[in-house]
Amino acid sequence: MSDIESANGPALPELRQRVSKRVEEVLRRSATLGFLGGMDLDEQIDHALGFVFTVEASLGRTPSSVLDLGSGGGVPGLILLSCWPESRIALMDANERRTEFLSVELAEWSPGGSVEVIRGRAEELGRDSRLRERFELVTSRSFGLPAVAAECGASFLSVGGLLVVSEPPEADSTTRWPVDGLVQLGLEPSVRLRYDGRVGFQTLTKVEALADRYPRRVGIPAKRPLF
Repeated sequence: MSDIESANGPALPELRQRVSKRVEEVLRRSATLGFLGGMDLDEQIDHALGFVFTVEASLGRTPSSVLDLGSGGGVPGLILLSCWPESRIALMDANERRTEFLSVELAEWSPGGSVEVIRGRAEELGRDSRLRERFELVTSRSFGLPAVAAECGASFLSVGGLLVVSEPPEADSTTRWPVDGLVQLGLEPSVRLRYDGRVGFQTLTKVEALADRYPRRVGIPAKRPLF
């Protein structure tokens, strides 16, 4: 595992140009409804673009399929949709009001790929054969503790795929993402990238299929984290 300050990838001004006006308008409505928290919306968009930068720097291309854990009011999920319109995008959240909002806003969306809003708990949906280990990329902005994001995220991630988690920029990756804990989930820590000097992103690679016992029942990953 390595920590790097920069990587070859699109610059922030270039990334901002890939965010459509339509997506910005939806996010502003989401913010008005209180779905995005108190952070300035432009800062949230820039933060979400850090996922785009990290993935494209890591893969050297756009991902074919993406699941966003805990999409909430649409960040980073809608930004990913805007930047990767040809990809299959799934926005997952357990909150009824937020998923209903996203479903209504995306009802007439017709990008080159596909987009769907999925309501439910990740621990249960991670056992759905339509979703289990079906995505090349899984993203997590504020889904929970590292162990929770890893256990739930791994259930949707295909072997060879990438899990990207937003991190405090000065976080100690060796303690937050221990190799011995991740191996239980078929994951291996990869690059930790700092984006725009402000935000950290930890990348994890899926190297083995997930054991049938994971994810555990609803609430257990948080109550009894694996690491």
